[in-house]
Amino acid sequence: MINNLNSQIWILAGGRLLLQFGTGFTLFYAPIFFVNQLGFSPTMVGIALGSASVSGILGRFLGGSGSDSHDWGRKKILLLSAVISAIADVFLASASDFSFLLLGNLLMGFGIGLYWPPAEALVADLTTPIQRNSAFAISRLADNLGLGLGIIIGGWIIAITNNYRLLFIIDGFSFLVFYIVIYFTITEIHPLETNHQSKYHGWSLALKDKSLWIFCVVNVMFTTYLSQIQTTLPLYLTNFTVDNQFSISNISNLFSFHIIFAAIFQLPMLRILNRLSRIQGLTFSLSIWGVTFILIWMTGNITQFSFYYALFAVLMGAIAMITYNPPASALIVDLAPISLRGIYFAINSQCWAIGYLIGPPLGGWVLDQGIIYANHFWLILAISVLIGMIILQYLKTNLLKKNLI
Repeated sequence: MINNLNSQIWILAGGRLLLQFGTGFTLFYAPIFFVNQLGFSPTMVGIALGSASVSGILGRFLGGSGSDSHDWGRKKILLLSAVISAIADVFLASASDFSFLLLGNLLMGFGIGLYWPPAEALVADLTTPIQRNSAFAISRLADNLGLGLGIIIGGWIIAITNNYRLLFIIDGFSFLVFYIVIYFTITEIHPLETNHQSKYHGWSLALKDKSLWIFCVVNVMFTTYLSQIQTTLPLYLTNFTVDNQFSISNISNLFSFHIIFAAIFQLPMLRILNRLSRIQGLTFSLSIWGVTFILIWMTGNITQFSFYYALFAVLMGAIAMITYNPPASALIVDLAPISLRGIYFAINSQCWAIGYLIGPPLGGWVLDQGIIYANHFWLILAISVLIGMIILQYLKTNLLKKNLI
């Protein structure tokens, strides 16, 4: 199935690897640079980084509308995204005061927001229904490989040069290379259906789709789970475990393994996902999330071998993540009219924004309540998986009525 994919899928995957490589450069090291070297307060840096989520919401809205528009289309929106993101890196690389830091993050959030709807819609445009699990899995593999390599190589560059600004320069260069790749290799594909009156009419139709709303509820649950692994878990392991193996360097290694596991298992897991329906694949992912949270709970409640439980937990978390993305993206394609794929993927992308808006504050608040709350939090998350499964079964019933499965 992978060998039969359109060559442009592989080109897009290469572009995504390149972008995530640059993101890996800056994602982990930007807060350290702005706080420890430039002297900004953590609160100021948090506000600046959070501003990217706000502008990203606008970017996703315009990216979804523009990618479904005959005046713009997928390709032009991707090119605009690359240009705006490269400009953002100029501000970040030269930032010496808060205004440049804020503007750089606002532009970066807007540029990345523009990117996601057309990038996902193009994968749908270039594949048949049978190919979509494979195509989206290849895309996520490229994302994970790029992010992992970026984090590792970014760390090497900092260790050798101690020049954090160089990371933003390289990141900006990666966006320019992405622009060139898209400009010369990707063919614009316009939606076949043209009977919608305007982009606003398209949003109105999408927002009336009951099945989409049901999926959005469980989709926000998935993205909230992801945010707990990436933001709450490192702090939990640092402050609430009794095992002295949880040093900063060991925790960093754990999350490097998390990304490596995701890259290694992405394609092998396709054999399982391709035998399952979209709903079955998402239910399978939820079950793995439940196991992950139970393992994290065990990590914080045992005195011996807890590091190995944590290692197993991040492995299971990686499998939960890679079994979620392909069927979730493919389900969006199943739900969306051809002419509204960009808008549907924009709404899907907004679920990520909401999940990451809910997750970090929720996890931080729970940890602030003390060890009892912190330990039981992971059990509550494990139990919440059952709610997600019930919602998926309700969605399945709704889709059966529409003959979509």
